[in-house]
Amino acid sequence: MAIYFVKVEINFYFCNVIYLNEHPEDLNIALALKQVGPQRREAALRYMRDIDRKLSLAAFLLLMEGLEKEYGISEPPVLAFGPHGKPFLRDYPGIHFNLSHCARAVLCVISDAPVGCDVEAVVSPLDMDLVNHCCSPEEQAVILASARPEVAFYSLWTRKEAFLKWTGEGLADHLPELLSSPEAAAARFESQVSPDGSFVHTLCRGNLNE
Repeated sequence: MAIYFVKVEINFYFCNVIYLNEHPEDLNIALALKQVGPQRREAALRYMRDIDRKLSLAAFLLLMEGLEKEYGISEPPVLAFGPHGKPFLRDYPGIHFNLSHCARAVLCVISDAPVGCDVEAVVSPLDMDLVNHCCSPEEQAVILASARPEVAFYSLWTRKEAFLKWTGEGLADHLPELLSSPEAAAARFESQVSPDGSFVHTLCRGNLNE
């Protein structure tokens, strides 16, 4: 019996392969722990809550699924980490990936170039304190003018998170101005809202001409 559900989407514009698990709560922890390598097993077991263990394991299982299908790599990969914590494949530095998860979904993208991704559950009602903290006045105006402010906010939020994960910068204290930087202006973004509107995911990578 399958322990997770996979949706595969090949995006030729970005040359990415996207693996999306929309039912992480169904994952069997004991079975998943046997499939991943010791590195991810130890990381997952550090979490106290079962849901956090499931999300950690589900993300790695998507990566394993993608590496096997796209590159024939059947062994659990070993991860190494950049200066700000961005993971990469220690033994396959030419294969790029990024992982993200929320309570509603788990996302893995595998790419031919550095990539960032983020997935967030759409929470209603909108937390205006969070909006004010993360968004510029211009972005706030766009959000409040939207027919679906929550979706507009999380679409923007995932763009910022995906950008930071693409650059490897990690957490930033300049979120309101983040997307107005020259580097962000030159990046490529693609956002998608789930059919039921419960989550949003965004990919970010550099220009195709780079």
